[in-house]
Amino acid sequence: MAGIRELADQLWNGDLTTEEVHPIRGGMTGGEELLDGVLYYKGIASATTIDTGDGLVMLDTGAVNDTANLHAGVRAWRPDAPLAAAVFSHHHVDHIFGVGPFEQEARERRWPSPLVYGHEDLEWNFDRYKKTNGWNRAINVRQFALPMDRFKWQEEYRYPDVTYSRQLTFRRGQLTFELRHARGETDDATWTWVPEKRLLHPGDLFIWAVPNAGNPQKVQRYLGEWAAALQQMAALGAEVLVAGHGVPIFGADRIRTALTETAELLDSLESQTLALMNAGVPLDRILHEVEVPARLRDRPFLRPVYDHPQFLVRNVWRLFGGWYDGEPDNLLPAPRAEQAREWVALAGGLDAVLTRAAELQREGNLRLACHLIEYAVIAEPGSAAAHELRAEVYDARSKLQVSSMARNIMGHAALASRQGKRDLAGDYSQ
Repeated sequence: MAGIRELADQLWNGDLTTEEVHPIRGGMTGGEELLDGVLYYKGIASATTIDTGDGLVMLDTGAVNDTANLHAGVRAWRPDAPLAAAVFSHHHVDHIFGVGPFEQEARERRWPSPLVYGHEDLEWNFDRYKKTNGWNRAINVRQFALPMDRFKWQEEYRYPDVTYSRQLTFRRGQLTFELRHARGETDDATWTWVPEKRLLHPGDLFIWAVPNAGNPQKVQRYLGEWAAALQQMAALGAEVLVAGHGVPIFGADRIRTALTETAELLDSLESQTLALMNAGVPLDRILHEVEVPARLRDRPFLRPVYDHPQFLVRNVWRLFGGWYDGEPDNLLPAPRAEQAREWVALAGGLDAVLTRAAELQREGNLRLACHLIEYAVIAEPGSAAAHELRAEVYDARSKLQVSSMARNIMGHAALASRQGKRDLAGDYSQ
């Protein structure tokens, strides 16, 4: 297996793509030393452990299924250095669960317990997770193609010991940790700068892909503020960037390019969307008129392998324009099932709709075929023929998606229809 620096070079130069080495996918076990005193671990997300000379500091701590491997990797690297502190870059569950084994170890070895640092809004988001356990289980089953019968959403969280509002700096041993707040993928994002190491940890503000600023099932994201934070980071002259997902980037020029061009993409999508909103254009048109700048489409770190640019546009609309899409019939709509039955009846019945949907599928117009087949299944939820065609249409469309998020949600719809349902993670029978 290639080392991290070699892999990073291959991805940067295009010898490998992020479709082949997807940033939101598990990787190594144990970890690899990036530079003297810095251990990098890649699970679904990254976890970076820094030896300060007076204990260890971790920047993000992995998911539940990383805890044992991460702890074992750190102990193989530094057997007797206590974990002094950890920084949570945000509240997402793939970044926050690795502290537990070190706390248990501290109790057994009578070391001081590690301090957890994070933004003050972490607490609100952990409380929100507890209130929406079932919802989060369902949306993640769809987004990550997880087995509904085995996947459970977490119920308990490690709340931070030290919180801050805008910025906080702490020292440990020979190193300084400068924590800065930004609203981006989340409202509680923290990026960390370690000047003595010229090391930048942006958390999920950089993930080797079109930023996760859309995500159709999840809460508000903030493109403009995200871009501003990336520009601040780009001015630091970092020599090592440890991405929240995907491999690190080495070298000041590469890091500056990655950060500034990611910011450019976010700014462009937001400014295009706002210009059209200010001209009174409805969301339907905006979704199909806003485009990623041509010069950024081939960047190896900006491929839409996770989120989709259209999803980002929707979040700009939601932030600045609310939930109303500009279509007056959607303001106080009739139930979708009632609409579906009426349209199917007007089309001449279920058979006519299925025939036309199948024609569209053969013509390659899967986008329109999805609309027709969805109405067919809503109107006649017990129709085996409707579900069979729905499974075919969504399966075919999912396979064309570069975005794993779009691919998995569409694939979930296909899987559900194979079981005679519209959705496996919720009650969408009507």
